[in-house]
Amino acid sequence: MSDSPNTSLVSASTKRGPAEYFSGTSWVTMLAGDNPTDCTVADVTFEPGCRNNWHSHPAGQILVVTAGQGYYQEKGQPAQLLRAGDTVSIAPGVVHWHGATANSIFTHLAINPNVKQGVADWLQPVTDEEYRAAHA
Repeated sequence: MSDSPNTSLVSASTKRGPAEYFSGTSWVTMLAGDNPTDCTVADVTFEPGCRNNWHSHPAGQILVVTAGQGYYQEKGQPAQLLRAGDTVSIAPGVVHWHGATANSIFTHLAINPNVKQGVADWLQPVTDEEYRAAHA
């Protein structure tokens, strides 16, 4: 790789997802953090039953599911079951949540473009009732 000043080398490190944004246990590995492209990429694993809060992304987000089964739900829409190989393109400002099913881990890449606009606007937790309805 070039030693150009426009090239960044990042060592990935895994951290537990912040409890204020996740119900349950999750693990986040930043694969491409602060870099010249203004795009971040994280590998996120949700343990069974874990989900993140309702939130939106000022510049949108792309999810690429790599393992397990999980849900993606936009506010006011039914939840979608996701499996390895599925992708979701989330438009800027769309309020949504994602997380594991009750019986499976769920791992995805989270690709966040134009992070200078902000990465996420976090809202309230997904209630147990909302989560159970995703399983229906």
